[in-house]
Amino acid sequence: MNHQHIESLIVITGAAGMIGSGVVRMLNDRGYHKLVLVDIMDTTNKWKNLLGKRFIDLITPAQVFSFLQERRTDVSAIIHLGAISDTLEKDAGLLWENNYRYSVRLAEIALQHGYRFIYASSAATYGNGSLGFCDAHDRLQELSPLNPYGFSKHMFDMWAWEQGVLDTVVGLKYFNVFGPNEDHKGHMASMVYKMYPSVRDHGKLYLFRSSDPQQYLDGESCRDFIYVKDAARITCAFLHNQLGGIFNVGRGEVTTWNALAKAVFQAVDKPVCIEYIPMPEDLKKQYQSYTCADMTKLRHHFLQEGREDALCHYSIVDGVKEYVHSYLSKDARW
Repeated sequence: MNHQHIESLIVITGAAGMIGSGVVRMLNDRGYHKLVLVDIMDTTNKWKNLLGKRFIDLITPAQVFSFLQERRTDVSAIIHLGAISDTLEKDAGLLWENNYRYSVRLAEIALQHGYRFIYASSAATYGNGSLGFCDAHDRLQELSPLNPYGFSKHMFDMWAWEQGVLDTVVGLKYFNVFGPNEDHKGHMASMVYKMYPSVRDHGKLYLFRSSDPQQYLDGESCRDFIYVKDAARITCAFLHNQLGGIFNVGRGEVTTWNALAKAVFQAVDKPVCIEYIPMPEDLKKQYQSYTCADMTKLRHHFLQEGREDALCHYSIVDGVKEYVHSYLSKDARW
């Protein structure tokens, strides 16, 4: 991004969330301070994620459209990370209004005025993973999400595709992001966040038994985990290029629950002690035993641009170690 863009405004929705506040931190560190943050500041500790950050204003999602009307010539980019992200949310209408219709309105304004539009899609759009985790556009129509959240995200991807604007906007399918600034997320917080107190206080962890013992031993089902600093770095990189399309944001490799748990024990400097308990029946029905982002497309484009610096820097062990030592143990924010 050239110097004149440093003078223009970047609007960030979901800015007090884990990824959003990480993007704000990273932009601040690079000299961007003309940021307009959008979020609902509720009764959680989410406000603490904005401590020490530099920005011009903090507005609600409902105020965005009048703001963009007033300042339309001052804005260069919208990073749209705000959404109801609860995969257990049953109110499909609420999700549709917040995750689909709101996103369409925002995208239409961005396209009309030529703003860079970067938005959060989700790995939840891939459903049970039986079709793989490839971010190729010609596979979009085949995807079948497992819950209303994944459906709302998938349908916005489909809107962008049907409007013929997928090459203009950027949709990021985040996989399992963990790291600082997530303590407001309740049951949607990462497993690293949930594991830490149990390991610290009791030296023991409980993991679910395998829901598919024919395929996976206990604790051996896998996820693609990515440290939030890497997720934020990749997100910000799209402000510096003109790439368009849907891109997976993961590490492109799997980590078993056992390996993740061991990384937490290692970070706390305690011997590994894991006990396996039965998985609840309702969880079994929508449980993914395996997720792994196909990172071929993103890596190809970034390496072609000479942007290797924008790819993942943290291994899982290093990410967990830093998260535990620098943030969780100190109740600190990034």
